[in-house]
Amino acid sequence: MKILLIGYGKMGQTIGALAAQRGHEIAGIVDLHASQATIADFTPATVDVAIEFTHPDSAFANVMACLRQGLPVVCGSTGWLHHFEEAAALTKELNGSLFYASNYSVGVNLFFHFNEYMAAKMHQFGGYDVAVREIHHTQKIDQPSGTALTAAEGILHHFPGKTTWRNAPAETPAELAILSERTGDAVGTHIVTYTSAVDTLELKHEAHSREGFALGALLAAEWLPGRHGVFGMKELLGL
Repeated sequence: MKILLIGYGKMGQTIGALAAQRGHEIAGIVDLHASQATIADFTPATVDVAIEFTHPDSAFANVMACLRQGLPVVCGSTGWLHHFEEAAALTKELNGSLFYASNYSVGVNLFFHFNEYMAAKMHQFGGYDVAVREIHHTQKIDQPSGTALTAAEGILHHFPGKTTWRNAPAETPAELAILSERTGDAVGTHIVTYTSAVDTLELKHEAHSREGFALGALLAAEWLPGRHGVFGMKELLGL
């Protein structure tokens, strides 16, 4: 498979190395610091799929450019979802292919699945409050993380009484607190904590390296070509 890498930071480099191990070809790199190529330089004749891991400020434009070029695109950038409906609409209009996940780790997506189940059960039995905590490296720009937001959305959907999230300690019972920490070179830790007067329960995912994210993105890139529409990890993993 011929892959266009958009963004060649830590994630892009990890994906590139793992792609080579899996027998794929990096057909091009679009990155301000690593090449002068642009998305417009590539077509479906030269690239099978694009993988986009850049910056919240550039991700939306990159996704839209891929769609207009007819390139299936796997996007892992977070912090741009206020534009997601526009990207989804263009995908439909052009009969394109867009795969988005806030986190491509298979383990994290199982975490999302169990998070929703747990929220429904914990509310059913009552007496618990819930909060989300996320820990990342100091270079991560968006806050809270996309993974924390996905976890929060799962809780809000299944835990009546929580109607909105707040990136700080909750000030009202209806608020779900998301507590963000940036420290050292932490790859990524997400913890959902339920607390009652008598006990505490936690659901936790801790990443040990970026390879889990890179593998998930490559699995998505291998799966996407030939499909049309907007997809995510639930479709890929059958969750």
